[in-house]
Amino acid sequence: MTMAPFLAYEDKGGAAASALPLVLIHGHPFDRTMWAPQIAAFSAGRRVIAPDLRGYGSSPVVPGVTLLSTFAQDVEALLDELGVAECALAGLSMGGQIAMECYRLFPERIRALVLADTFPAAETPEGRLTRAATADRLLREGMAGYADEVLYRMVAPYADERVAAQVRRMMTGTPVQGAAAALRGRALRPDYRDLLTRVQVPALVVVGADDEFTPVRDAEAMHAALPDSTLRVIASAAHLPNLERPEEFNAALAVFLDHLDMPAPVHPDR
Repeated sequence: MTMAPFLAYEDKGGAAASALPLVLIHGHPFDRTMWAPQIAAFSAGRRVIAPDLRGYGSSPVVPGVTLLSTFAQDVEALLDELGVAECALAGLSMGGQIAMECYRLFPERIRALVLADTFPAAETPEGRLTRAATADRLLREGMAGYADEVLYRMVAPYADERVAAQVRRMMTGTPVQGAAAALRGRALRPDYRDLLTRVQVPALVVVGADDEFTPVRDAEAMHAALPDSTLRVIASAAHLPNLERPEEFNAALAVFLDHLDMPAPVHPDR
């Protein structure tokens, strides 16, 4: 018996039976509300599912260490519960790494990948130390100081004030134990670079032109590694182009998804 997943989630739309469901995986330290512009835009024509990962948003807080494989297993359990056999899976930042882990664990259920502002390499020794120190700091001090320090790297310094305020609300609203557990688990992630060369579905790689966390060169390297991918660089955006420039992000995603929904051409016998 499959237990019902405990994740909080949005499940909207589903008008077109032929349209592939879209599953959206948020980054750190955010929640499913970061996908509000995409849920609004795409649920008119397809089913859109956006969970809060464990330890984030309205999902239960799980302290300790949360591996990317655990997040991916939660996503699979949610797909089971919602009766989603196949989907287009999109993730941003840590969410993109979770999407890669999902493809590693259950590729047969993923018809397309969207990897936004993310990177596939394993953590460096220095990075592992930094993540551990940040986890300790969050548990000690809370989220507010960290949120203030990184806000204008998450979004560009010139970002709309309302978008910046929303991003800060998400960060400060994230439970510290969940955020720390994810940081510790993410430090232990595998290297996905070889996996990308073996992805057998179409992929869309998206990045903000001014992203400092995952620069354009990281997106270009993923695009080069993936056998069938499209690269879209969103101008005037940093690490969260889906919120900073939603129209441009949605346009790129719409073209990609519409192509997936098209029936395969029939070649008459010659």
